[in-house]
Amino acid sequence: MRKVMMTALIAAVAMPAMAPVAASAQSRGEIRRDAQDVRQQQRELRDAQRRGDPRDIRNERRDVRDARQELREDVNDRNRRWGRDDWRGNRDRNRALYARGNWRAPFRYNSFRTGVRIAPNYYGSRYWISDPWRYHLPPAGSYQRWVRHYDDVILVDTRRGVVVDVIRGFYR
Repeated sequence: MRKVMMTALIAAVAMPAMAPVAASAQSRGEIRRDAQDVRQQQRELRDAQRRGDPRDIRNERRDVRDARQELREDVNDRNRRWGRDDWRGNRDRNRALYARGNWRAPFRYNSFRTGVRIAPNYYGSRYWISDPWRYHLPPAGSYQRWVRHYDDVILVDTRRGVVVDVIRGFYR
């Protein structure tokens, strides 16, 4: 449970860095502060558990649960505004557009994660998605490109070779 909670918190803090600031009503700073509030509530819960007062523990658990739910809703709202889920509905309506076809790479499949540095041959110009708006992908920032990697779509910072975002199973 703790690993899942920490992973969600890390993802919630890291994800706002990818969103365009002007496009989201919930700013990066606000989501970051919400994540800090969740961590603070968790600290207070641990302190209440050490003291052993059942009323304090119950109240702190409720506060942590509420703070987590609020953070989850904020991140989901941000993703919806950013267009993160827009491509799924479009894919269901236009299956032919997302048909994989006869696409093969000269290297084997790797399951990339965000933050990993990858070799330039994985994000060369031959793998760029030249029309990401056609697939309803979120706009790429400066020095970033959407790249196809087998059935996945990867947003890569082309200056540093760092994976910014991964959408798995995009072309399935």
